[in-house]
Amino acid sequence: MVKRRVRGSRTGRPIMVLLDLLGRRWALRLIWELREQPRRFRDLQDSIGASPTIINTRLAELRAARLVELDPDAGYRLTALGQELLQLFLPL
Repeated sequence: MVKRRVRGSRTGRPIMVLLDLLGRRWALRLIWELREQPRRFRDLQDSIGASPTIINTRLAELRAARLVELDPDAGYRLTALGQELLQLFLPL
């Protein structure tokens, strides 16, 4: 079986890419803030208190990982994959 290396990971393992993303400052907090309902950017900024630049960067990274999506009418929300990931973390 040929294993494909994943960009963004020194080991090439997809789990390491995910752990790297989730370990970045504010990434898990954004997922937590989106757990119940979609939220607009300004609302997230007010809740988290981080700079707009870092929130924008993290949201872009979470969107690229397909954990978060942007609904033009409702704001940012977790995708089905993001919801599934959140459910795995809740017992912790």
